[in-house]
Amino acid sequence: MQEAFLHYVWQFKKFDTSNLKTTVGEAITLHNNGQPNLNSGPDFFNAQLEIEGQLWAGNVEIHIKSSDWYVHNHEMDPTYDNVILHVVYEHDTDIFRKDNSIIPTLQLKNLIHANVFNNFQKLLMSPHKWINCEPDFAEVEDFVISNWLERLYIERLERKSRTIEVLLKSSKNDWEGVLFKLLAKNFGLKVNGEAILSMANSFDFSVVRKMQSQPLQLEALFFGQSGLLETPVENGYFQNLSSEYLFIKQKFNLSNDQVIPLQFFRLRPPNFPTIRLSQLAMLYQKHTNLFTKLMAANTIEDLYKLFQVGTSEFWQTHFTFEKASRDSKKLLTKNFIDLLLINTVLPLRFCYLQHLGKPASESCLLMAQNIASEQNGIIKGFNNLTPISDSALTSQALIQLKTEYCDKNKCMACAIGNSLLARQ
Repeated sequence: MQEAFLHYVWQFKKFDTSNLKTTVGEAITLHNNGQPNLNSGPDFFNAQLEIEGQLWAGNVEIHIKSSDWYVHNHEMDPTYDNVILHVVYEHDTDIFRKDNSIIPTLQLKNLIHANVFNNFQKLLMSPHKWINCEPDFAEVEDFVISNWLERLYIERLERKSRTIEVLLKSSKNDWEGVLFKLLAKNFGLKVNGEAILSMANSFDFSVVRKMQSQPLQLEALFFGQSGLLETPVENGYFQNLSSEYLFIKQKFNLSNDQVIPLQFFRLRPPNFPTIRLSQLAMLYQKHTNLFTKLMAANTIEDLYKLFQVGTSEFWQTHFTFEKASRDSKKLLTKNFIDLLLINTVLPLRFCYLQHLGKPASESCLLMAQNIASEQNGIIKGFNNLTPISDSALTSQALIQLKTEYCDKNKCMACAIGNSLLARQ
């Protein structure tokens, strides 16, 4: 039994409400079950009910067993003094107020609708499943799933907005600077994301602004702060970078003591940090006021155009400083740009529009629907149940669903779980 299930049963009256009685035989008439409390304190606020004809207004607390009241130390908490009904699955002891009067208790054990209880057992008590609703996921109505996934995508944007808010506060509301840090992390992907972010955090964004028109200086800043210029290499480009970096380091009094070392191991050459750092430098050399341009873009096509950049000339024939390779432009691929849009641009756009007091959801939903779905283990898992992920909106929502609901057994807080519980 889960307390969250009892919350669901109580909130949506999934139990026999006729002839209700307390554990001592007093008649109960429900007028209003109350509103769920998402914060600390009793589980439902402002309930209204009659006990033996006496009208009561107050709060309702829900437990699996009556004795959980004492396990949770509610008797010591004054916020529980106005509980008018204790709702439990199984009654095992009386609960007393401070004046020694018994708090009325309703036992749900034999009142829950049979189909709801059976659905609950099937959903949450069957072992060895990737997600609890795995056997029935494909049978859920499309309308339920599509509406829930849209809500989950917005929920994911809201979660990412909280990270952006922290960065904004630390940068004194410099949106361009926040964009740079988010892009730095996402240019590094999973392997080098934190490392390149630590590089971006090692200097103020004003340093980037001052050398945006000088691509060699910008590369020298990124490579030098990332620790890639510490071992000498015999080629002119490396020596020019080293010379520029020494000047920049002294001029801006830079330190990279806190920068995380970059990793090359098990990376495909196009994802080597040397290539990604050069592409990041070329992006900022090409676009001053990049944040403003990204926020002004009205279509996905406009956003793709802004990210049409490659590397500097040296990296067109190299993946590392030491060894030459076949000549290639090494432009940002569409798949990589999609990741930047999903993980940087759209969350930032959502947060920015909210700051302006403008509607943010519809714009971001529309753009996400026009970006290809991500491909990873979570998306593959859902697609194996039923072909479902057809856009970035869907894939981001499914990631939110798996990590924040399925993995945490929060089926009662999930629209899909609720629909399966309510089946006849």
